[in-house]
Amino acid sequence: MSSVAPASSPASALARARVLVIDDEPGILNFVSRGLRAEGCTVDLAADGDTGLSAALGQPYDLVILDLLLPGTSGIDLLRELVHQNPGQPVIVLSALTDTFSKVQSFELGAEDYLAKPFSIEELLARVRARLRDARSRPTRLVVGGLTLDLISRHAHGEFGRALLAEREFLLLRELMSCAGETVSKERILASVWGYRFDPGSNVVDVYVRRLRAKIGGEAIKTVRGEGYRIDAS
Repeated sequence: MSSVAPASSPASALARARVLVIDDEPGILNFVSRGLRAEGCTVDLAADGDTGLSAALGQPYDLVILDLLLPGTSGIDLLRELVHQNPGQPVIVLSALTDTFSKVQSFELGAEDYLAKPFSIEELLARVRARLRDARSRPTRLVVGGLTLDLISRHAHGEFGRALLAEREFLLLRELMSCAGETVSKERILASVWGYRFDPGSNVVDVYVRRLRAKIGGEAIKTVRGEGYRIDAS
């Protein structure tokens, strides 16, 4: 069966944390950044969705604080794309939208917290601390037998050496290793890796399984005819 290795937990949840704040209100950017920097965070700022998404995907952040009402790429579209390309990225939504639909949609897309404007800096900092503690206690690796997947660098390690995985290869291998010992259907893979709610009739799963086998070895992923694919637990 698979095992996980937790990240280390620093003494302070905020000390040396790298945070990206995306908001089009200069007053909010200034207010939030001053509060975070006073606690020891390194803070980057973006005032529109396009700049924010580019920054969020361009380098690793411990946390992203995101407004929903942004010029350019909307906050919802930014959240969807960010979590899709960087699964596990902690995001706190900070928005003037207080309706239930906006909150539910944000959580369903992967946001971990939602704080409505106006807000107090004390409450925001408390939520930031909680999210950072949660993130640092999460697994950073998946290990199945002799195969290791680094969830941060997206490298696979094993008898084959070290292989850097493309985005879909990483998501596919993560899905199979998380279900080690179980046969994972193509429909489930399409839903979890490509976001399809139906089978489009393509062979995209088979193509990416072949790509993975070329990198990590042909025997690592088993084909279960008529059912799907499996990575054995040992």
